[in-house]
Amino acid sequence: MTDALENHVHKRLDFTLSRAGRRVRSVDVRLSDINGPRGGIDKRCLIEIRLYDLPVVVVEDTQANLYTAIDRAATRAGRTVIRRLAQDSARLRAVPTQLAYHRLPDG
Repeated sequence: MTDALENHVHKRLDFTLSRAGRRVRSVDVRLSDINGPRGGIDKRCLIEIRLYDLPVVVVEDTQANLYTAIDRAATRAGRTVIRRLAQDSARLRAVPTQLAYHRLPDG
């Protein structure tokens, strides 16, 4: 991986995951050229994002240009993470709380 590609990956993921805050535990990015020197639409970007207390988010995109594959995969990964966090937040809000009622003595 070139320095330019590495910087591009960091910049895109920092931007798209900035709203996730501290919920992101780790991010793995795999870049590959499926067909090698034969060319074609074969540049793949696979992103795995591990969140605390939620399932892993895995997004893959394949394009003719590696930068485009990175951009598209990062955008989709960011949307998926935000959607998962929102669903988790809604699930936590929907859990009923147990209220304890105590009878006060008369008098």
